Amino acid sequence: MIKVIASGWYCSLQDEGRFGYRNCGVPVSGAMDQAAFQLANKLLGNEMGAIALEITAKGPVLEFTEAAVVAISGADFSPKIDGRELGMNVVFAVSEGSTMTFDSPSEGIRAYLAIKGGFVTEPVLGSGSYYRGITAQWQLHKGDTLRFNKNSENEVELNSIEPSLKSVLDNEQIEVFEGPEFGLLSSPFQHKLLNTLCSVNSQSNRMAYLLDHTETLSAKQIVTAPVQPGTVQLTPGGRLIVLMRDAQTTGGYARIFQLTEDAINRMSQKRAGEEIKFKRVDLPFDTHV
Repeated sequence: MIKVIASGWYCSLQDEGRFGYRNCGVPVSGAMDQAAFQLANKLLGNEMGAIALEITAKGPVLEFTEAAVVAISGADFSPKIDGRELGMNVVFAVSEGSTMTFDSPSEGIRAYLAIKGGFVTEPVLGSGSYYRGITAQWQLHKGDTLRFNKNSENEVELNSIEPSLKSVLDNEQIEVFEGPEFGLLSSPFQHKLLNTLCSVNSQSNRMAYLLDHTETLSAKQIVTAPVQPGTVQLTPGGRLIVLMRDAQTTGGYARIFQLTEDAINRMSQKRAGEEIKFKRVDLPFDTHV
């Protein structure tokens, strides 16, 4: 087991998500940056959906009460074991009694600590992802104990990967498809939306990223309609809202854009004050039909 000595900020256990219950109003949840989450599991040879610890903004302090094998991907929190630098995207064997700590990242805001065999939680509606109101807890607390599947393999393959994460963190462009209400806007207004420089508001979270801007923007409310992670809403008051993994399933604001999957991952690493600009891309079509 792993004992939580300090909880960090908004750290939670996440998997690929909770699917099949959106008709009941249950959000998908799951890892905010699915690419980094999957990379950490891939390094360990885990199933791609194995539960990992999502670390946000400030990392926890963890005491390993038994040996484990781990890998960490995403934003670089400078993880350390007993003061020794671990590095990112590298598999490490952790000895019983060791303590893991994290610094604050200079870029990005989320990292994923995966463990060989995956963490273990009581599944709720087919998923181990934490979500307030669905699971018993929604974030880590001091004194928690984290269980994980025991690794029966004797040998540990200390492999590593060097992904081009920096280009993801430095890129201000967020690729989007046109949303259902985008075509109802005038051409000059559409052009303005695609050329508006926005900054991430400090109140952004797993449910939605709020974007600040200086333009005069607005759209009429719509009859409540389905939304999903990556939907960009524009309110009558001019607020731009990017729905994220914990988003509600319906909404009454104009759906002007839909982020690509890569763009959701990129957005999830944006920090308060960072700037973004939407870049329209075409919907993919199957040329083999």
